[in-house]
Amino acid sequence: MPDTTPDLPALPVTFRPGRTRVVLSVLAVGTFVTISAVGMLLDGLGMGERLSFALTALVLAGVLFLLARPRVTADDAGVTVVNLTTKRRLAWAEILRVNLRQGDPWAFLDLSDGTSLPALGIQPGIARQRAIQDARALRALAEARSGAAPEAPRG
Repeated sequence: MPDTTPDLPALPVTFRPGRTRVVLSVLAVGTFVTISAVGMLLDGLGMGERLSFALTALVLAGVLFLLARPRVTADDAGVTVVNLTTKRRLAWAEILRVNLRQGDPWAFLDLSDGTSLPALGIQPGIARQRAIQDARALRALAEARSGAAPEAPRG
């Protein structure tokens, strides 16, 4: 039977939705340039109105860059999960399981305190196979680094 265990990646390693990040960044720049240009090219607008176009473009671009922010970084000491507006540092022992089930929008980390933390840095949106590989690699790292055997399913 072939070994299906993924090779452990070298630490530190960062998992992020690369294609999604590129698309969102390009959209952010394009949105800013387009809305600002429209505001500057329209006749009959005062300086304040032109400035409001640029400010609106800046806010929209900021939101798109915020959506491109998520990542999961693993190093020797643990994992840092950066989501849209939060950042959380976890020790390896705190992570019981890494889940990315069919239909999940992103990976979830089951934690030792009984909670589940979404890890938006691993999301199957545009690059499904890459997200599955990343989730498997993070799962293998968590199992290897936690020092505990994987839990048996409870029945």
